[in-house]
Amino acid sequence: MDEEPRNPPAGTTLRVAVFAGLAEAVGARTLDLPWSGGTAAELRAAAAARTPAATALLARSAVVVEGRHAADGDPVAVGADVALLPPVSGG
Repeated sequence: MDEEPRNPPAGTTLRVAVFAGLAEAVGARTLDLPWSGGTAAELRAAAAARTPAATALLARSAVVVEGRHAADGDPVAVGADVALLPPVSGG
């Protein structure tokens, strides 16, 4: 059985899951970004450009790619499973 390719063509939209206070700041649980690939830092910048009200929170948020925390220089491929996690506090 042939599987559909996971990565759509370059220059497509990347759907990014957002959580907690970041979802409130964005106004949705997902954020669709034009994306042809780049780094985690570039993804965070693209999200900030799309939602300026969330810029400060995005600067402190973790980028999670395929279930793993990504460093700023780590690649984020077109079609990747991506989430943005704001910092949380607890006690």
